[in-house]
Amino acid sequence: MTPAAEPSHAVVARSTSGGWVIALHAGVDAVPEIIDVPHDELVSRVHELEQRRSPRWTVRSLRTFYPPLLAAGVRLRRAHDLLLCHAILRDTASLARPLAPSRRWLRVDDDVDGAPGQPGLFDVGDAAAERDDGVDEVREQWRAQLAALASAPDSRLALLCAAESAGALIAEEMTAAGLPWSTRVHQGILEQQLGARPLRGARPARMAALADQIGRCLDDPGLNPDSPPRLLRALHRAGVFVDSTSRWELSRVEHPVVGPLLEYKKLARLFAANGWAWLDDWVHEERFRPVYLTGGVVTGRWASSGGGALQIPRQLRTAVRADPGWTLVDADVAQLEPRVLAAMSRDSAMVDAARGRDLYEGVVRSGAVTTRDEAKYAVLGAMYGATTGKSGQLVPRLRSVYPRAMALVDAAARTGEQGGVVSTLLGRSSPRPDDAWRLAQSQAGGPDAAGADESRARSSARDRGRFTRNFIVQGTAAEWALLWLAEIRHRLMALPPTSMPAPASGPVFRDRAHLAFFLHDEVIVHAPAEQADAVAGILREAADAATARLFPGFAIDVPLDVHIAEDAAKGA
Repeated sequence: MTPAAEPSHAVVARSTSGGWVIALHAGVDAVPEIIDVPHDELVSRVHELEQRRSPRWTVRSLRTFYPPLLAAGVRLRRAHDLLLCHAILRDTASLARPLAPSRRWLRVDDDVDGAPGQPGLFDVGDAAAERDDGVDEVREQWRAQLAALASAPDSRLALLCAAESAGALIAEEMTAAGLPWSTRVHQGILEQQLGARPLRGARPARMAALADQIGRCLDDPGLNPDSPPRLLRALHRAGVFVDSTSRWELSRVEHPVVGPLLEYKKLARLFAANGWAWLDDWVHEERFRPVYLTGGVVTGRWASSGGGALQIPRQLRTAVRADPGWTLVDADVAQLEPRVLAAMSRDSAMVDAARGRDLYEGVVRSGAVTTRDEAKYAVLGAMYGATTGKSGQLVPRLRSVYPRAMALVDAAARTGEQGGVVSTLLGRSSPRPDDAWRLAQSQAGGPDAAGADESRARSSARDRGRFTRNFIVQGTAAEWALLWLAEIRHRLMALPPTSMPAPASGPVFRDRAHLAFFLHDEVIVHAPAEQADAVAGILREAADAATARLFPGFAIDVPLDVHIAEDAAKGA
């Protein structure tokens, strides 16, 4: 008798009885093994199945399913996030028949704690439904997604869905482990920069002194520098005729008020964004635990919900500090997006410029421009569609030197201007233009169109072209980063545990090297000190593997800047 095949997928959903149903599938069409699990036994049953069978866990959303498991010390090796993958497969232009839109499978990212109207965890709808209707609905969506992927012309969309789901696992794991954060160091920085902690509603001492100085300079005692309208009127009365109070405009003016005003604005940003209130709200037990939103941006980049996880100021990075006996291994990718553009377009001249650590110096060597600053302006201008200023003047020079790279982004811009959709290398597609955009374009082409209508339509078309031009590059760079993260996670899991625990990292990560932070092209791993060199090697190996996976058979340098240190401080 042939033994039953080992299940490769575990589809999980709530039952109407308040418990759970786990459907173990050896294949899509195989008869599943159905397991009813009481609510209070879910963690133990998942742990048991993960240890014995290690299936791919298919769930509505890892953002709600995974955190309780991590809190109980259970880690999943593989998963499929149906909400994240539905968003990709519903909107992609890479399929002849994308998934049909469904309100039941829309993501709700407005409030991770429960926005109005947000579906509950595996909500099964009708209370009169049979006990397994929830799992049937989830299984139906899972089968629909697998069928859609099977209809794709190649495996790239499947790779994107796998990477997106791996990213969802990593996001929840980084929140669970937290980023090591020294409250003492952070408070010291605040006191050095701002003075002692003020009473609620008051300004710190240094900001108060600067506000008084600004008022004296503008002959306006009691002026509130936090009020842009009042500050702008005071500046005008003093003969400082600026259009706004932005740092850029103020820095072009010579007046005694400029110095203290720029300093005040700098300190005000620190106080508001990362002051004592932020420290109270977001750092607990020496860990900063932001909520990461996988695919939170249309290009596939991550976002965060609260805490400013993607905007840690340089001046506070010394507060990111490893636990005793541990260290931080920090890796930055050098100029990721231009390198991705070179590889996507297979522009051999741009690939040559990318050899080594500094792509911009390579652009200078090509003769397209004369200085590194010009190279940076030109390359960024090419990716973001600059038509004016220094970037706009330099971009045309790139077309003769890097014809394939420029042709790729120029074609994406034309598609966007015409209302079309573009896709990343793995198949994530840009949003379609909305009805207002289409109406404006239609009205501009009508017999009664005025000059203003035509001007608005041209402007909005150019704006959309700039968006689609950048979408393909930023989105493909986000895919490289997802593959990099997944490769890092896989390799870190193979490292042995340490005898020097870091209890604040939680039950899963207290004795294991783990990803602690991610920002577009940077990762920080919190690692036992004795594993620091091994982790540095893993970060480099994972980058090479991600590059080979995304650009098979094509060589492109994606160098890393790797640092091993007690804190995450950046150089000047």
